[in-house]
Amino acid sequence: MTEYVEDVIESYNSYIEGIGKGSLLVAKMLKEDRTLEAFQMITDFSEGVTWLIQAANLLRKNNVRVELEIAKMNEFLSEINSGLEIQDYVLVADLFEYEITPFFEEYRPIEKSKA
Repeated sequence: MTEYVEDVIESYNSYIEGIGKGSLLVAKMLKEDRTLEAFQMITDFSEGVTWLIQAANLLRKNNVRVELEIAKMNEFLSEINSGLEIQDYVLVADLFEYEITPFFEEYRPIEKSKA
């Protein structure tokens, strides 16, 4: 495995490790009507998920086993967008708290030795 692939795995695992806490923070901010801060974090989340999808595809091309469900992440992005469009911030907060957080907290990191 190349050093580049190992670096991607490390970054990938590190990002996924922080998504749960970040998702709970987004939910809290939305519930506290701190929407501007929450919107910035949602933008960061969306960009991060897009990067995770790209990284997962790159890793798979390099024969690394990636268990992350890309379809589920795309579904999350779609549901977030729909909730924001209708300004249903309670729905978006619940999505982050009850669906996104558990999804990423249950995800096991990629092990380099098994990659």
